[in-house]
Amino acid sequence: MTLLTGWGRTSPSRADVITAGSAGQAAQVIATSDSVIARGLGRSYGDPSQNSGGTVLESRGLDRIGEPGPVMEVGGGVSIDELLRVSVPAGWFVPVTPGTRFVTMGGAFGADIHGKNHHREGTFSRHVQDFTMLLADGSEVTVTPADPLFHATAGGMGLTGMITSLRLRMKPIPTSRMRVTTTRTNDLDSLMAAMVEADETATYSVAWVDTLAQGKHLGRAVLTTGEHAGLDDLSDKQRRDPFAYSPGHRVGTPDIVPNWALNRLSVRAFNEVWFRKAPARPSESVQSIPAFFHPLDSVDNWNRIYGKRGFLQYQFVVEDSEIVRHALERFAAVGAPCFLAVLKRFGGQNNAPLSFPSQGWTLALDVPTSVPGLGQLLDSLDDEVVAAGGRLYLAKDSRMRPEHVPVMYPRLPEFRQVRHEVDPQRRWRSDLSERLGL
Repeated sequence: MTLLTGWGRTSPSRADVITAGSAGQAAQVIATSDSVIARGLGRSYGDPSQNSGGTVLESRGLDRIGEPGPVMEVGGGVSIDELLRVSVPAGWFVPVTPGTRFVTMGGAFGADIHGKNHHREGTFSRHVQDFTMLLADGSEVTVTPADPLFHATAGGMGLTGMITSLRLRMKPIPTSRMRVTTTRTNDLDSLMAAMVEADETATYSVAWVDTLAQGKHLGRAVLTTGEHAGLDDLSDKQRRDPFAYSPGHRVGTPDIVPNWALNRLSVRAFNEVWFRKAPARPSESVQSIPAFFHPLDSVDNWNRIYGKRGFLQYQFVVEDSEIVRHALERFAAVGAPCFLAVLKRFGGQNNAPLSFPSQGWTLALDVPTSVPGLGQLLDSLDDEVVAAGGRLYLAKDSRMRPEHVPVMYPRLPEFRQVRHEVDPQRRWRSDLSERLGL
């Protein structure tokens, strides 16, 4: 039995961990397990890929990558990192990527990930042509968007089956670099106005927010937008190899960081430097794909900077911008040292019952669990999000109350119906599903 946690390093539980070397081996494990959940790289913040006392089936052996092209067939255990190393030099990019490239294809679909371009391109599942998956009885099926199982699996957190492969529609790119525009805004009103304006033309858009700023500077931020760079945007040296792609060496983080290292003073100092280094007026630069999309991936195991107590990510989406303002006010008032706080705009919702994004603003904050009164603060914010018709992201959650789930996700009965049809004995099970009664 192996002790597992999510990326936030909280709520550990033990399970029998088995790595699937092939779909056939995975099917044998599933058919002989009382309860099982698939696990990729463990980048969900909470407990969706844990199964206390049961079986956790790692997908990393399902690692086949097809030829690069407009549609690529990729194994469920292949990470975005591995896919990009093959596709980018051939002129193809993933249609949607989150802030880390260390997410498997199965995990990307199961969490229905979103990125900086949701207002344009929607979620990951929108770009999947079809997928193969193992059901609770060990049988393997091919699923298309015409099947309700497709939409129940998108955002279904692995509770309908294990994805063994999928066919992904890729995005053609002119080069392997990004044309990036960066500017800073002095308060939340100017930030939101700038984001609404930028999203009219920008393909990618994201804002880092200083959560310790208060008063007239509440919500001051650094706004970054991006486009795939053309040949004319590159230097003479870069044009000689326009599709060069090298994520580079990752710097390690020792597992000895004390719990007090990331505190109000250290984060305040970092926030001040990060804000001041951004230009006061929009400034363009050319960046690599890793630098723009996955900057934290350059630091291996960066979650260790929060110490042994770990951290959680609180991410919600609401249409009412005042909920975002109030959340920032509440976090600033308690001095929560949120090292990472990101604001984005979402487009509409897709057809998946448990897919997270919906029209509006989404705020994501990494919060140390050591913040005094954190549980009470988040419970209070949950109530506000629910009252405003918003929701929390299941892939990030580690502590929400189960009674909120059917309110945040009113199509939960549709998901449960499909799940019952393919898994009447509820053999696909996780700590998340048990905690929230999914």
